[in-house]
Amino acid sequence: MYFIESELNTMIGTWHFLYETVHTTIKMQFIIGKEENFTLSVILEPFPFPVDINNVKIDGNLLQARGTSQFVPGEGFEFDLTFEGKEFQGRIKIPYQEEFFVIGAEGTGPSLEDLLISKLSNYRKQNVKQRSDNEIRHEVDTLLKKMSVTDKIGQMSQCMSTNLSLGSDIDSESPEKLVSEGRAGSVLSAVNSNRVFELQKIAVEQSPHGIPLLFNFDVIHGFQTIFPVPLAWSCSWDMTAIREASVIAAKEASATGITYNHGPMVDITRDPRWGRVVEGAGEDPYLGSLIAKAQVEGLQGNSLFDSETIIACLKHFVAYGAAEAGRDYNTVDISEGTLRNVYLPPFQAGINAGAGSVMNSFNTYQGVPVAGNQYILDELLRKELGFNGILISDYGSIDEIVAHGNAKDSKEAAKKALDATMDIEMVTRSYDHLNELIEQRIVNIEQINEAVRRILTFKYKIGIMDDPYRYIRPEKEKEYHFHPAHLEASRKLAQKSIVLLKNNGVLPIEDKAKKIAVIGPFGDSKDMLGPWQWSRYSKETVTLREALEEKGVPNTHILMEAGCKVEESLDGGVERAVTAAKQADIVILALGESSEMSGEAASRMDITLPKVQQELAETIVRVGKPTVLVLTNGRPLVLDWFESHVDAILETWFLGSQAGHAITDVLFGEYNPSGKLTMSFPVHIGQLPVYYNHFKTGRPVTESNKEEKFFSRYIDGSNNPLYPFGYGLSYTTFEISDIRLSQPLMTDSGKIFASVTVTNTGGLAGEETVQMYIQDIYGSVVRPVKELKGFKKVKLEPGESKDISFSITIEDLAYWNLDLKHGAEPGEFKVYIGSSSFDVKEALFEFLQPI
Repeated sequence: MYFIESELNTMIGTWHFLYETVHTTIKMQFIIGKEENFTLSVILEPFPFPVDINNVKIDGNLLQARGTSQFVPGEGFEFDLTFEGKEFQGRIKIPYQEEFFVIGAEGTGPSLEDLLISKLSNYRKQNVKQRSDNEIRHEVDTLLKKMSVTDKIGQMSQCMSTNLSLGSDIDSESPEKLVSEGRAGSVLSAVNSNRVFELQKIAVEQSPHGIPLLFNFDVIHGFQTIFPVPLAWSCSWDMTAIREASVIAAKEASATGITYNHGPMVDITRDPRWGRVVEGAGEDPYLGSLIAKAQVEGLQGNSLFDSETIIACLKHFVAYGAAEAGRDYNTVDISEGTLRNVYLPPFQAGINAGAGSVMNSFNTYQGVPVAGNQYILDELLRKELGFNGILISDYGSIDEIVAHGNAKDSKEAAKKALDATMDIEMVTRSYDHLNELIEQRIVNIEQINEAVRRILTFKYKIGIMDDPYRYIRPEKEKEYHFHPAHLEASRKLAQKSIVLLKNNGVLPIEDKAKKIAVIGPFGDSKDMLGPWQWSRYSKETVTLREALEEKGVPNTHILMEAGCKVEESLDGGVERAVTAAKQADIVILALGESSEMSGEAASRMDITLPKVQQELAETIVRVGKPTVLVLTNGRPLVLDWFESHVDAILETWFLGSQAGHAITDVLFGEYNPSGKLTMSFPVHIGQLPVYYNHFKTGRPVTESNKEEKFFSRYIDGSNNPLYPFGYGLSYTTFEISDIRLSQPLMTDSGKIFASVTVTNTGGLAGEETVQMYIQDIYGSVVRPVKELKGFKKVKLEPGESKDISFSITIEDLAYWNLDLKHGAEPGEFKVYIGSSSFDVKEALFEFLQPI
């Protein structure tokens, strides 16, 4: 959205053009509107990147605009268009294309999907049956014998759907050339069915063996219908809802032709400075494992032959979330015990659930980059964990073996990656050296054969070897994308993802006749989707303002003032916001981070709110009206000032397509918040990383010694987080009884039942997530102060009570121990049950192991 200097009303509206190139059909829409000034947006298809217009001039009926995109650095967009009546014509220049001239018209124009439907009828196959494992093995072996070394290396190589680059310059030929020559077996970021069809047709009709392509994409929290970001949905603690979100994401993506997801991200994350915490499930390996399993099951369904499923790829193997100081791509230096007890379990759960792929992490382990680390990828992942699927490098990570200082050049890097059993190189071209490495007998052909065998096996499993165009279903794109049922599922999961951090009684808002001042840059913002989404429907994201209006709050009672931008001041913005606050009965401070402040390459040293928003909040609070902070963000933030100065805090994260509706559902009490944090919120940046399942140390802080000096504590503050793991309030209150154990002793063949009674002691119906933690009091190595081992969600009416029982088995006591084995050791244990990792009751039991 950008200001236009002239007031040429005849241009207001939506315009489009179609342009045929040798390989593709380009469609572009220009959306010209008027707020305080004229605005311009550009939608480009079939390419998956947004266009940012930063310079627009209008002279009469001539519009001249210049733009950029963060995904094609150093390249520009140029538009010189003349408008006449209901038509326009002019010059267009986009990255990696020669300038061309177009004639366009008013309106959105025909969809590319409609144009494709008629083309596809000649390519449809009927009665294609799923092949057995034996049939697939036979077909793969037969095909391997026909393929040259170059053909095989092509299957191990990937290209972009266009010549754009991400993060570094990639020296590569056009995708059309690579595909036609059989030098690419998969394509990244073809997010339009037309583009998928164009490239698949080239592969089938022109490449040496006609082997169809895999189409890969990062479907992280929805495809066109956007769900809450993964850190948000993890706070629902609802595996059924997370699985459903993944089913819908696969359904929408597969209709476009995407067959292979670069997700889910299952990294354990303890440091909120790291931008990629937004993509994961937080700090706990038990909960993270359940969520990894749910996502794999949702994406892959009961069979990968089902054309509404996609291959799940667990990333990033392994310990990427342990980057020092939370700085992306930084060094990781952890023990084997931490690797196996903290970072490995979600990957094991995903592999057990049948994940078809794994992606390596960017970091080193024991000084060796994971992309070329034989111990991590071959010994641990393949041999020990039993993973036999496709191993794909993360973007540029094979080349980065050289940058790390672990290889002399890309040729040596390619050898290291192949030795580590890396099957597919994502986009970069280090594997082009493999031919030479084979000729020099530095690597052997059987290594290549094994990699290609795994790739071809999955191409048969998903059915494209027999029916190459089966996933390309433009008629289903039109039906599934942004479907009302999908939007409803997104809204429900968004409701469950909201965490009430504080409430002194101002919420819920019970009177819609109250005047509500909505102050802050997120009050009327569409930036509610978060990073890692590419929805064509982003303009239809429900804002907080739109949701308030739909709730029936009169326009005269909604006082909207941005006050400031996310990181910049607005002339007179604070003054206008103060005026609105004075007129209101209640103030909603809509503050937070932009989507660009979270995600990959978005680490922050300072995780407080931007200074301009903090100053705005302090000024508004001084007005003295009841104030609710509604946060839009992708990581835990430092909120100590807000905890002390506002009346209520709602952590809403990036909630997706229905964000505004979910937030107002909670604000007005139509949904009683039930979310629980999956990452701890620090009191101060200096505590980081702060997480609940830490070790005691030799000088643990207790209530009796917390004021003394020579203990493991800070001299200027508490060790404890502001809001701990598992924390989250409700509009009602719950009481959890003391723990009742079925017996005090446990053997390796038995189990103990730990029971509590949960009572709704408040005045509203609500849901509590009752959490069970275990502490191994002493062992062959020190153990965490507590670890989550179970939870149950219980819905209760006011005054209602229910008994909740957890079974404790030997597996709940086991860990990677001093003997380098996974097992339980005899001794004393504590079980804790409560509403968070801090608010718990405890009981003691003993595990006895027969001699």
